[in-house]
Order: sequence, then structure tokens, then C-alpha cells
Amino acid sequence: MAEPLIWKNAPMTASADGPALPPGLTALAPGVDEIDDLVRLLRRHEREARGWPGADSETVAAEVTGRGASTHLHEAVRDADGVLRAWINCHDRAAGRVLVGVTVDPDLPDDLADRLAAYGFGRAEDLGREVLRRRGLERTQLDSGAFADDPRQQRWLAAAGYEHVRDWWQMTRPVDPGTDAEQPTPREGVEIRRVRRDDGVGLPDEDDLRAVHLVLEESFADHFNSYRETFEEFVGRLREDPGHRWDHWWLATVDGEPAGALVATTVTGRVDEHGRARPDSSYVEYIGVHRRARGRGVAKLLLRTVIADAAARGRASVGLEVDASSPTGADGLYLSMGWKTSYATQSWHRTLSLPGSAQRAG
Repeated sequence: MAEPLIWKNAPMTASADGPALPPGLTALAPGVDEIDDLVRLLRRHEREARGWPGADSETVAAEVTGRGASTHLHEAVRDADGVLRAWINCHDRAAGRVLVGVTVDPDLPDDLADRLAAYGFGRAEDLGREVLRRRGLERTQLDSGAFADDPRQQRWLAAAGYEHVRDWWQMTRPVDPGTDAEQPTPREGVEIRRVRRDDGVGLPDEDDLRAVHLVLEESFADHFNSYRETFEEFVGRLREDPGHRWDHWWLATVDGEPAGALVATTVTGRVDEHGRARPDSSYVEYIGVHRRARGRGVAKLLLRTVIADAAARGRASVGLEVDASSPTGADGLYLSMGWKTSYATQSWHRTLSLPGSAQRAG
């Protein structure tokens, strides 16, 4: 069973000002014994909010007990019968950015669910302040979200002081192992290659990794909610993903200079709503092209490369996310190449500060 809520790196206490935990419920720090229950909770929520489940044990385990555990703070809530009813999850993504997830059992009555959600978002603030203290910062952005067809979660976010700031299209393209397997031909002066590997130790070439990071940082500088992320944060965060593979990193050069990059991950076969196994797929975490190279076909070439790679691996599809208000019109390119929107999500933000930080800043 779960141990009492005590963080190994820094003790946590309930906020004196936050909403109280409803009677009959107990807050615990989730561990390996909670992983299956957390997955079932997420799948119930996804089925209710989106129409079908997608959560899997591999991803949840990575956040709770695996490589990603060091950057996540959690709290699980069980009822008197031991049923897991809520999960509060804060991810220290980068300096000044904390991702917040508050998942409440859709089977609870509305009144109890509302009170538990209020408690959950209050606790997320506590955990967010713990991140601030650990980093020595005074304020951060809390970044949460909801499915576009989930008015309940949206209502809770608004009540907790979050603002709906953006919409995103989650797109998928099926892969044909025959027609999609052919490697694309680049234009003159354009080259696409995987990041180089050091044959002696098997690790990727650091210069290539830094080139990928720099290209992506510069490519997204004028995009919504852009922020600087150190090289160490960038690489460390992507390595926490259970689907991370070094051979899913590509670098594009134009006339010999780094000009584009694509980082993908593996989505292992999951179980659908009928309990049937799904085949593996690829997912584009990042694709960016430096403005000096736009118009040279780099983005399309990178996408054709990851499609061909997926076909060679026997993958079923390639997924990605696109800003519904993208200033680059990226959605038009994706649509022209066969991607279709599967569902939509929303970003909700609020600013969190340590007590007294506004006065010190003034």
C-alpha cells in the first residue's frame, strides 16, 4: 500500500489556505503499488472526457517511479474503501514552467467531485511552490489543460484561476508500409541525417544534440508561450519519456549549416477501448526549421523522413500536435501530407508566486 504523504527530498504540508480534503478521503504519496490504479483512473477519465482511453502503465510508471520521477511531485487520493479517486501531478518541466494535472474520478457525484477538484488544484499550488523553493525562483507559470469536449475539467480550471489560452489539434497519419517506405529526395544543398553516434560508447554526438537544441530554440522563439530551456533540461526531459530513442532524432542542414530538426518518440502498442492491442506508432515531439531556411522544403523533408522511418519499423501511424492558431500555417502542410485531427485539447495557464515575491520584486 501507499506510504503517508512524505516527500523524500522535502517534506510537504497541506496549505492552510487551500480547500480541505473532503471527509472520508485520504491523501497518499503514490508508489509502485498505485500504478495500476492510476492507469485505471486515467482511462476512466479519458473515456468520459474524450470518448476513448489511452493511458498506459509504461508512461505512468515512468512519472511515478521511473526516470521521470525526479521531476514530478504527486499526490493520490483514496476513499474509505481504498478506491483511488484522484491524482494530482506536478511536473517541473523547466525553469518557470510547471505542468499541472488534476484527474478526478468521473464516477463520483458532482458535489463530491467539485470539492475534490478544488482540493486538487489547491494542492497543485502547494506542489508548485515546492518547485519554486527547490529552484530558488519566486514565480512560475502553471500550465494545465483539458480535452476540448470536457466542460467539467474546464469549469474546474476556471474556478481555480486558470485562463484558457490556446487550442491544439492532435493529429494522426496512418503509415502504409509499401508506399511510405521510400526515403525522400532532398533539394540541392539540403541534407537530413540522424544525429551521429559515438561508436565507442553508443551515445549520440553532443555537438549534434546541441545543434538540434539550438535550432529548435531559435525556430520556436516567435511561437506561442515560447521560453528558453537549457540544453541539460531539454535532453534530460526527453530522456525521461519511456518512448525515447536516440535514433529518433534528425538534424537537417542547408548549405552545410544546421537549419532544421525533428525529435520523435516511440508510442508502444496500447490497449483500445475494447481491450484489443494496438500496434506501435511514432510521435513527433518537436519539428522546427530556422527562419533562414524556410522555403527550402526542409519541414516536408523531415516529415517524410519520420514517415519512412515509421514504415521501415512497421509502425501503424505517426502522430503530432499543432497549434490551432499557428502563425506558420503548419496545419496546412500536415493536412496536405495526410494528417487528420483525431481530437482537440486546450491549454490553461495561471501565474503562481511565492508569498511576498511581488513586494520583493517592487
